Parts: sequence; structure tokens; C-alpha cells
Amino acid sequence: MRFRPCIDIHNGNVKQIVGGSLKDDADYARDNYVSDRDGAYYSDLYYEKGLRGGHVILLNHEGSPYYEESRRQMELALSAHPGFLQAGGGVNPENAEELLNAGASHVIVTSYVFRDGHIDMARLDRMLSAVGREHLVLDLSCKEKDGEYYIVTDRWQKMTDTVMNTATLDELSSYCDEFLVHAADVEGMQKGISESVAAILGAWARKPITYAGGVHSIEDIHKLGDIGQGRIDVTVGSALDIFGGPLSMEKVIEATESIR
Repeated sequence: MRFRPCIDIHNGNVKQIVGGSLKDDADYARDNYVSDRDGAYYSDLYYEKGLRGGHVILLNHEGSPYYEESRRQMELALSAHPGFLQAGGGVNPENAEELLNAGASHVIVTSYVFRDGHIDMARLDRMLSAVGREHLVLDLSCKEKDGEYYIVTDRWQKMTDTVMNTATLDELSSYCDEFLVHAADVEGMQKGISESVAAILGAWARKPITYAGGVHSIEDIHKLGDIGQGRIDVTVGSALDIFGGPLSMEKVIEATESIR
């Protein structure tokens, strides 16, 4: 298990938010933490710790008045250490190359490959042609409905008809280098992981896959390690001390390194 850090950017600031609260209308989100540091500061911090493979996510939509400043913060993080961080948020074949040139190792995509709630394989093919499988991460973040977990798009606001399960992971695995999965129902809430989502990922885990959502203690990390059989990586956000939370980043690193 590896710790994959994050830099979430909303309204021009590095933030930690409650994921389910995010709305494009009025650029609203319920904040857990708003940093006075820029994207490059966190990129430097992760680089010094050797935490390769984290992600920087732009949470404003392109029509937002905050979009350009949020984009600038993303580019500060990427350019500080080229090839070190992944980048996501509104990625499509037209802007993906810009992000790679700005320093992203991979681009992270969800919404572009879904249209009207359905997966669009032609769009996925275009995305693959634009960046190559080795630079593509598919974000299969999900919410629970009727006992199953459906992929959500547009900053976790829209439910699709695609279930996030081992069959879907099988189907999409040939198109990407990694998967990222936020358990959106618990994202930013610091109330514990979604054991059901973790179990799906751990049962599959045929290529690098990162779980995010709800971690608030070292016990959560060990639980995720057990459920995922040590085969999935983890993101911790709002609970970290660097984002105003109670959990030491050093202890998170130690815990993940102890799980094999």
C-alpha cells in the first residue's frame, strides 16, 4: 500500500471540502479547510517526502469565474516537479496535452467519457488516442444506490447508469494505466472508509488503484489494508494535520509502508 497525497483546488484556493456538498451553482462547497499556501507549496512538501503519484484536482467548472485562478494553482503544483503529480478536473482530449506539458505525469478523466449518464466508448477511444494508456487514469468515483455503487461525474454531482464493480474494472482496465476511486458518500466526512467500496477494489486490484474517502485514523488505514489485501493505495485529505486535521502525515506514511 502506498500513500497517494492530494491537492484539491476550489475557488482559487487549495482546500479540503465535503465532497457531496460540491455544487457548480454559485461555486458552492462546504469547506473543511482553506489553505493560505499555494499549489507549489504542497507539491514541494510531497516531493520532499517522496510521495510520487498523488493527484491535483481542479474542482471548478470551466465557466466559473474562479476557473482561471484555480487552473493557475494547478499549474503551479504541476510545474514545481514535472512528472510527479497526476492532474484531473474537466480533462478532455483538447486540454490533456496542455496538462502533460505543464508537468502532469497522468491525466485523470471521468466526465468526458460519460455522456448523458452512459459510458461513451468512442470518447474513451479519443481520450486514449490523445494521451496514450500510459498517461491515463480513469476516475471511477461512486455513490451508493439500491445497494450498488454507481459511477458519478461532474464533480460527483451526476449519477451514471454504470455500476462500479469488478466487471466494470475489467472492461476499462485496458484503456488506462491506473484507477482512482473516491467513495463520494463519505468523501471529506472523516467518519471512516466505505468498506464495501474498498472490498470491490481489493477483490480486483489487477493494476494500480487508489481509494479515497472517509479516512480519519490509522485504524482506518489498517482496515483498508486488510480489506484490500494490501493491494490498493490510499488518499487521505481532510483528516491530515497539514489540512487542519488530527492525523499526522508522518504516521500515515509509516502505516502505509508497513502494509504489504
